[in-house]
Amino acid sequence: MGIGAVFGGAVLVIEPSGSLLGMPTDIMEIELFPNYLIPGIILLVFMGIFPLIVAWGLITRRECKWAERLDVFKKSHWSWAYSLYISIILIIWISVETYILNAVALVHLFYIALGLAIQIVTVLPQVNESYLKERVENEIEIEKDSVQG
Repeated sequence: MGIGAVFGGAVLVIEPSGSLLGMPTDIMEIELFPNYLIPGIILLVFMGIFPLIVAWGLITRRECKWAERLDVFKKSHWSWAYSLYISIILIIWISVETYILNAVALVHLFYIALGLAIQIVTVLPQVNESYLKERVENEIEIEKDSVQG
C-alpha cells in the first residue's frame, strides 16, 4: 500500500491535473479541491510515506521518540499503535473518496477490507503480545548479545 501510494501521490503532486494517471478532471471540480494536488499530497504523506515508516518500525522494532509521543498505547511499541492509526486513516480516506465521487468501485471495497484486515491482524492477541514494550526490549537485548558474542 505504501509503495503504491508514494507513486500515485508523487505523480499527482507532479501533475495535479491527474492526466499522467489518466484520471478525469471533472471529478475534482468541487470547492474543496480544484485539482488533485492536495489529495496527492495527502496520499503521498499519509498513505505512502507514513505506512512505510511504520512498516520499518514493525520490522526493526527501533525506538522513535517523536512517534512515542502520539502513541496512546503506552505499553506497546509505537509501530503497533501506528498500524492501527494507518488502518483508520485508510478507511477514512476511502470513505471520503467514495463520498466525493458519489460512487463505490471494487477497488474501494478492496481498500476498506484491507483497512479492516490491518485492524484485525493488529489486535490479534499473538500480534499484540509480540509488540509489548517489555517483550520488544528483551528481544533487542538478545539480538545485541548474539551479535556481540
